[in-house]
Amino acid sequence: MNSSLSRPVLSEAQEDYLKQILLLGSAPEGSSPLERTNSVSTQELAERMEVKPASVTGMLKKLAELALVEYEAYKGVRLTEAGYKVALEVLRHHRLLETYLHQALGYGWEEVHAEAERLEHHISEDFEARIAEWLGHPSHDPHGDPIPTAHLELPDSQPSRRLTALGSGEWGMVTRVATQDQDSLNLFAHLHLRPGARVEVLERLEQGVRIQIGKERFLLPISLAQALWVAEGEQPADSS
Repeated sequence: MNSSLSRPVLSEAQEDYLKQILLLGSAPEGSSPLERTNSVSTQELAERMEVKPASVTGMLKKLAELALVEYEAYKGVRLTEAGYKVALEVLRHHRLLETYLHQALGYGWEEVHAEAERLEHHISEDFEARIAEWLGHPSHDPHGDPIPTAHLELPDSQPSRRLTALGSGEWGMVTRVATQDQDSLNLFAHLHLRPGARVEVLERLEQGVRIQIGKERFLLPISLAQALWVAEGEQPADSS
């Protein structure tokens, strides 16, 4: 992407901060809007980056000097237009790598995140373009997260909401699995709860959501059900 030629050379840590500000600042109730309008607190960043708040403050001041973020003490931080583009570029690398590792090299979808984290800062734009071409320019990664285009624009996504928002008798198609926890992803894979799966809510209970996938029925704990985003379908026809 030509955008990398016009922006300052950044460290891996600086790119990581920009990416996490983007992800944390995205509207929480959308499945994957990746907007840059919401501010992020230094405490949120510290917890996500697993560093002390003082370290976050120092980094944000440096990024502000590069005009990549707007930062004001005690009021949080948000990306500038330039910072937003850098964050999208890093995210494109990451999600293309996840998809390539999964489709070309046979990595499990629970393995690809950690590997892509290590590689995303080191691939060239030519390599990025080649894997995108090999993959057929995918719009979403194995977890259903959108992959920014080569022009750093977001692909269209189906309107979706959390599985926990569906009522009894409603169904939807899984569009996104919003977790990188390996144990959770292994369980979702075992239950065939991947993007594209059709899931019906049989009953909403205090401790979880009883669902049906094909002929199988499960009680999914609330914590896991909240990680599933679905595009709502019409009421299923009575099969009796």
